[in-house]
Amino acid sequence: MKKLVCLFVLVVALFLPLLTCASEEISVSAKGAALIDGASGRVLFSNNADQMLPMASTTKIMTALLALENAKLTDRVTASANASGVPGTSIYLSVGETLTMEQMLYGLLLRSGNDAAVAIAEHVAGDVPTFVEMMNARAAEMGVDAHFENPHGLDEAGHSASALAMAQMLREAMRNPDFREITGTQKKVIPWVESEFSRVLSNKNRLLRTCEGATGGKTGFTDRAGRCLVFSAEREGMELFGAVLNCPAWFDEAEEMLNYGFEHYHLETALVAGAVACETGVSGGMADKVEAVADRTLAAAVGEDERWSVRYDFGDGVRAPVARGEAIGTATLSIDGQPVASCKLLAKQSVEDRSMMKALKRILMQWLLNFRS
Repeated sequence: MKKLVCLFVLVVALFLPLLTCASEEISVSAKGAALIDGASGRVLFSNNADQMLPMASTTKIMTALLALENAKLTDRVTASANASGVPGTSIYLSVGETLTMEQMLYGLLLRSGNDAAVAIAEHVAGDVPTFVEMMNARAAEMGVDAHFENPHGLDEAGHSASALAMAQMLREAMRNPDFREITGTQKKVIPWVESEFSRVLSNKNRLLRTCEGATGGKTGFTDRAGRCLVFSAEREGMELFGAVLNCPAWFDEAEEMLNYGFEHYHLETALVAGAVACETGVSGGMADKVEAVADRTLAAAVGEDERWSVRYDFGDGVRAPVARGEAIGTATLSIDGQPVASCKLLAKQSVEDRSMMKALKRILMQWLLNFRS
């Protein structure tokens, strides 16, 4: 009997870690959900993350990004009748009213103004259809699963994206410091030309007030899309990006996903931009070796039981001549053998071609001999 009890205890002890790990997995009600690592883009949590779904006003992440990439914050943006008349959430632009692009972007990202979205689109591209073409071209450039039919996110056939695409889109947008500043602002006052009052814009992203380290994001809602939220947060130097589409408990589940990510992963930095990564041989050069530096920081979120490694690849080898700053190879960061991120390796020093130097030396010696004679 004692042997059976001991055997039972041993079996429970062996399988308890597995049971614990399973219970730590989170479940969400969202029809699509994704959480990614900001440093590498690695997916840390997903639930139907690739399913194409309507994304409502989270669309405005792309609208804002294109505005910042193709216009100046000081541009004067005038609202047309088309912009003023668009239905849904607005900042109540009057026909002919003019604000700066910066003020329009605050109206777009904090108040979620559909009128601001159309005014921005018309200013940047001349008309909405051309701007939508720009949106889809930028999505293709990013390599994300998204298709746009308008700049504001109101329900329209074919207007959809995956949760993973929206998280990736926010990650890309947050590389722009102006976007990061605007989306992370909780309250902003902008002019209201035809009123004795100013427009007081409060950010609809509640996570900025309730979630530790929240950095930005965008809310969205339509009857067809349900509640949508794209979000980000940074803790101890690691930033995570996520999205929940058609999610009744949008803020609660977003925060639960972030907490899961921060509790189970930590940031590992393999290479620092500009720092020497390794040394490699050079054939046919005045020097036998050259130092290689990373063109950008190579880092990723790594789980507690995961192992990471870096592999350097110089193709068929480095041959002189080599110019300082020339790309001579790549470094790939892998986790448990799976590649998650890579960067270019640049030559830290120039290496002259040995044969060329010998030829120059011969020419110089001949010139000296001729000069003496």
